[in-house]
Amino acid sequence: MEKKVTKEMGIMDIVQQYPESLEVFAKYGLGCIGCAAARFENLEAGARVHGFNPDDMVNDINELINK
Repeated sequence: MEKKVTKEMGIMDIVQQYPESLEVFAKYGLGCIGCAAARFENLEAGARVHGFNPDDMVNDINELINK
């Protein structure tokens, strides 16, 4: 699987480059677009704040965008 997204990437950068990633953020209950923190947080920080494993989210996003 080709990796495109990493946990170090900014949330808004991910969403702008891969709009389909919103499906994964929604799966985890994260409404990232409406959150002010999404403008400066990376995926790892956002996931950890909400109690999720960032590696799981990265894997789910990459699986979706690599289809």
